[in-house]
Amino acid sequence: MAKKTIIIAILMLGIQNIIFANEELVLSGIYQGENIYVMNPFGESGAGFCIYEIMVNGQISTDEINSNAFEIDLSMYGFDIGYEIEIIIKYKDNCQPKILNPEVINPKSTFIVSSINVSKNGILTWTTTNERGKLPFIVEQYKWNKWTQVATIEGKGTNNLNKYSCKVDFNTGQNKFRVRQKDDTNKSRMSQEVSYKNISAPVTFTPGNGQKTSDFITFSAETNYEIFDYYGKLELKGKNNKVSIKKLEKGTYFINYDNKTETFIKK
Repeated sequence: MAKKTIIIAILMLGIQNIIFANEELVLSGIYQGENIYVMNPFGESGAGFCIYEIMVNGQISTDEINSNAFEIDLSMYGFDIGYEIEIIIKYKDNCQPKILNPEVINPKSTFIVSSINVSKNGILTWTTTNERGKLPFIVEQYKWNKWTQVATIEGKGTNNLNKYSCKVDFNTGQNKFRVRQKDDTNKSRMSQEVSYKNISAPVTFTPGNGQKTSDFITFSAETNYEIFDYYGKLELKGKNNKVSIKKLEKGTYFINYDNKTETFIKK
């Protein structure tokens, strides 16, 4: 009989997932030093339990599974922390086992930054150790009185010395950068900050702070920008030396650009 597969959950940005089929449940993730707990109902006939076999990375498990609840002991396989694992739970038709703690094989943000630097050419580099599973690094720059995401770099997820680099743009004056990760605990883990002072001439814009215009905003040099309406709604963002505002409604707008926050009036 052909197996019908239904994806019922995808956790942690697709890195950890659970897939149900009519005869298999597959968990994939990262070993974090904890075991998996399973609820195991009776089969449809009432004779015997639902689950009849478990495989861990291709090896048949020797755990005692003839019980309403049991533990898959992952410590017996000698996995290193951060090792990729796949657990296949085979079960009878018309019954469904339940995993009580699937989050324990989600990747965790545990990275340690060995070094972080930014060059005068705008290349941010950092090295890490102690990664436990692949999670993206969010590159942030402090500007406009807030930390702003400027890039995302996929993490390598290994405990080795991992090297990363990313092109960043400088504002005039002092620039600060950092990298961070977020895992399923919803808490951010951040690197230390790194700074660079750009002594280029400050960027200006036409029509100027508090002035009126109807068609375009023009900058003295190419720059990143954000335009918000009076109530804080983001209307436009990008990187350019000229921005059309023809579609904006009349009124006062706030504009973030270079290292400044100013205003203009759309007439």
